[in-house]
Amino acid sequence: MRQLDHVLSELDSWAILRRSTSVYKDVHPNTLEFLLVAVFLLGASALASALLWRRDRVALLVGKIGAVLGCATGAAGAALALLGETRMLRTACWPLAVGELTIGLDPLSSFLLFCVFVVSGLSALYGAGYLSAYAGRRRLALVTVLFNLLVVAMVGVVMARDAVLFLLAWEAMSITSFFLVTFENDREDVRRAGTTYLIASHLGVMLLMLLFGIMGQAAGSFGFTEIGRANLGATAVRDVCFLLALVGFGTKAGFWPVHTWLPDAHPAAPSHVSAVMSGVMIKMGIYGLLRVLTFLGPPPVWWGTLLVVIGAVSGVAGVLHALAQHDLKRLLAYHSVENIGIIALGIGIGLLGHSHGQVAVALFGYGGALLHVLNHGLFKGLLFHGAGSVLHATGTRDVEALGGLLRHLPATGMAFLVGSIAICGLPPLNGFVSEWLIYLGAFRGGTSLPGAAVVPAVLVLPALALIGGLAAACFVKAFGVVFLGEPRTVRAMPPHEAGPAMRAAMAIGAGLCLCIGLWPAGVLALVAPAASELLGGSALRMLAPGPPTSLTLMAALLIAVTAGLVLLRARLLRGRSVGTAATWGCGYAHPTARMQYSATSFADPVLAPFVTALQIRKHGDLPAGVFPAEVHYEQHVGDMAGERLLVPLCRRFLEAAGRLRIIQHGRMQLYLVYVLCTLVALVVWQLSGGIGR
Repeated sequence: MRQLDHVLSELDSWAILRRSTSVYKDVHPNTLEFLLVAVFLLGASALASALLWRRDRVALLVGKIGAVLGCATGAAGAALALLGETRMLRTACWPLAVGELTIGLDPLSSFLLFCVFVVSGLSALYGAGYLSAYAGRRRLALVTVLFNLLVVAMVGVVMARDAVLFLLAWEAMSITSFFLVTFENDREDVRRAGTTYLIASHLGVMLLMLLFGIMGQAAGSFGFTEIGRANLGATAVRDVCFLLALVGFGTKAGFWPVHTWLPDAHPAAPSHVSAVMSGVMIKMGIYGLLRVLTFLGPPPVWWGTLLVVIGAVSGVAGVLHALAQHDLKRLLAYHSVENIGIIALGIGIGLLGHSHGQVAVALFGYGGALLHVLNHGLFKGLLFHGAGSVLHATGTRDVEALGGLLRHLPATGMAFLVGSIAICGLPPLNGFVSEWLIYLGAFRGGTSLPGAAVVPAVLVLPALALIGGLAAACFVKAFGVVFLGEPRTVRAMPPHEAGPAMRAAMAIGAGLCLCIGLWPAGVLALVAPAASELLGGSALRMLAPGPPTSLTLMAALLIAVTAGLVLLRARLLRGRSVGTAATWGCGYAHPTARMQYSATSFADPVLAPFVTALQIRKHGDLPAGVFPAEVHYEQHVGDMAGERLLVPLCRRFLEAAGRLRIIQHGRMQLYLVYVLCTLVALVVWQLSGGIGR
């Protein structure tokens, strides 16, 4: 007890405060009922939509109302579970000989459930307006049913407490999201993106099956409770399990270099589905990794170092590729890789602190990573919704063909601006708070971690700074080129603002981003129990906001003063004649859109040092002579991970597999011999005691 008090007094200066356990125990909600009602509403509305197969608009309305109500109920239940620090296990008979079907809830599960329900609920509301444009052209009942089932599958992944149920829910999540990605399956690029996503998902599942097979063998059971109690010690088996989890779950999360499915699949899906996939579905990979880490015991230093390196590479590579994109949704998809990298940096800092018993470092790292899971879901959902509204209004995602949309789409433009500021990690919005916690963990680790562990902790600082600077440049480009200036193409009719449901979803998302930024203490009360769970249920319960509150309040005050000055100016100029003119005409009486910066020209100076790494290929006819004729210029951006690593690796694998065709002669008799030899070998192995070994 004295040691704990000493640690608490030492950490008080680092803005980590103790909160009495009794505060958490004052709340006793029956959270299981909340979650069951949420799942029932999602499932029942999906069934009702399926029965209304031929009545598109009615099926869409019923499905989305059920989804919104179900997600609201589930979010309330998850929040109450976090505040009450609810823990429970429920078992049922399982028809297979693999143990019992078990579901459970702890603070880590509750926090991820809260993220799933909040982001999915906003996307369901947005989808009610977004999908109405497809009425009569697509079967809206199908996409509505699949969306609700995707949310239910993610709930199943988070609440599963045995490996069999976990993998079944994981597979259901992958299959439903595959069909949602291929919603517009008459397009070749959509079918190709769906195929890539399906292959990547099942390669990851193969590794997860091997992972749970190894842990189940060691524990003698597939139940998570038994696996957590199994003592793997400091053996190589524990390291193998960590690496399998890192690659298997990292494929779903989008870690570099196994991220290559993500930039194709997310743009192909409908925008509200893209928001769910980017906002919470890829976080199931983060949840899976964190859940396995709770089974493996105290981590060695190299685990945290590896996560920091992966996070830094993913973050920098993701934002650089985003900066080079011309497709608005593809740009946002690469930013998912970037933000997954930021989350990995936080987990890496948490592991470094955990391995050396530095509770402050671990809590800042884990807390920042978990809070960024929620924050990224909110602002990335907001940005995908904004991109969907742009596509809905103009019919194109090509940034180079857009411009001047703010005057036609003011609500969408302001929502996209809020999301852009948040994703850059600037106050007073939510992205700043989570990145600030990771910064604090890195600073604390650089001053308190012993030996070589200081190096990865210090590496986090320039990595986060570089990621933040490049993200700011990227969204200055995205917002400026899309919403400011003049239109770059002639449109048959002016763009139109999004419908009420779409605007409401964007307004709520923007409001949540602002609320978390202005009042971080509220959301940190939800994050702290989950972060504590990763440390084995430490008595440290609450991460105090400290400096983030002061900085965000200062930023909010500055914004309020600026808004007041704008209103004062408008009041003083009321009733007066005010004219407008170009500040610098430079002799051009009628400037055109061709005189504006394009997205490519804006990004080129930033990308110039990274041309080789980004696989940027340029070709065209450049201007020549005094009076140049028409010229053209094209730029194609590749992906080094795909073109230099994965594609050559797949080709070599296929070449090696092709050599096995020698055993395929097309003769049934020979195939029966293969089966007979296999059966004989299995019988001999069993009789020799192989199963008992």
